[in-house]
Amino acid sequence: MMMKKKKKKKKKKKKKKKKKKKKKKKDSFYDDQLLLGHYSGPALGNPSQSTSLHYMNPYQMNAYAMALKAVGEIIQDYDSDKMFPALGFGAKLPPDGQVSHEFPLNGNIENPYCNGMEGILKAYHQSLKTVQLYGPTNFAPVVNHVAKYAAAVQDGSQYFVLLIITDGVISDMAQTKGAIAAKLPMSIIIVGVGQAEFDAMVELDGDDIRISSRGKLAERDIVQFVPFRDYMDRTGNHVLSMARLAKDVLAEIPDQLILYMKNRGIKPCPLPPPYEEPGPEDQDHTQTTPI
Repeated sequence: MMMKKKKKKKKKKKKKKKKKKKKKKKDSFYDDQLLLGHYSGPALGNPSQSTSLHYMNPYQMNAYAMALKAVGEIIQDYDSDKMFPALGFGAKLPPDGQVSHEFPLNGNIENPYCNGMEGILKAYHQSLKTVQLYGPTNFAPVVNHVAKYAAAVQDGSQYFVLLIITDGVISDMAQTKGAIAAKLPMSIIIVGVGQAEFDAMVELDGDDIRISSRGKLAERDIVQFVPFRDYMDRTGNHVLSMARLAKDVLAEIPDQLILYMKNRGIKPCPLPPPYEEPGPEDQDHTQTTPI
């Protein structure tokens, strides 16, 4: 008898632990959508040469891949299906060499979605083998692409995060300012790689002065810019560099999301009831109930 009782107690404890884990997994009132835009332009050099920022080193990730992995691996946990559209800009595409500022990294126009961070990295490396890097650096097409999706979902059920990785030499500042849709459920993270001057990126960030277009001030600051070089660890510890980068670029997202909700008067949806495993009584009932 005693042994049976002990066994029962143990089972109860285990049940409690499982319940807690399940509840944590469901603890979210919106679905976060990550979209990636990365610059491919000629200033970055030939990906097969070690001087290129896109250099495909078999032993070490380049700055583009590190920035993507650092930010993406955290954001993907807030996405329900972990399928992400990944777009490139600043390249000539096969077969006719047409310049594009909004092309799918996986080469599939109908379905630009990649499965998780591994899928995006795979598509990114594959695209470097098929496209020819070409300028100029235009942000507006990619920003407009995301804004189109965000405009269709304004009930608070989804929030869009655009991650742009670039060398920082922006060519369409006026158009990009006009495209930055501060009224929509979206945030923009820009990571600058390389040694370029990032003055234009700092202007887009809008931390000190709110971004304006055609004399109109943006409703809220939705752009966060960081130069990747500021996070490179001197000892070569890339894990540490990536952790620092992720912490800083994601720091403003929660406040940006909450401000959007407040401005629209959107309240969080109530959490679903915590998951409960059927107890012994329920199991017995299930077994004895006729089909």
